[in-house]
Amino acid sequence: MGKHLSFFLLLFSFISGGTLMKINGQKTWCIAKPSSDQATLLTNINYACSKVDCQIIQKGCPCFNPDNLINHASIAMNLYYQSMGRNVWNCDFKGSGLIVISDPSYGNCLYA
Repeated sequence: MGKHLSFFLLLFSFISGGTLMKINGQKTWCIAKPSSDQATLLTNINYACSKVDCQIIQKGCPCFNPDNLINHASIAMNLYYQSMGRNVWNCDFKGSGLIVISDPSYGNCLYA
């Protein structure tokens, strides 16, 4: 299936409010929108980490670096999204979450 059709299916699922467990067999992840402000990112980290274990973003752990809010928020938001069932609403975070079909893992930091 082409990239355009995959994008259409992702967009359709957003519009229809459907569940995004997998799209054409592809896994999905939740990250913070790059346009999110610092206060929103911090709120998202605090909320997600109050519901799931965010130890992976602690100093000395695989996802601590780069040590910035957009990175830590994306990881925390994805941990929450994955643990809550990968539904569209589990990545909303008041409009600051973005569901992606490309694995955002890097180095030793593996997104679930």
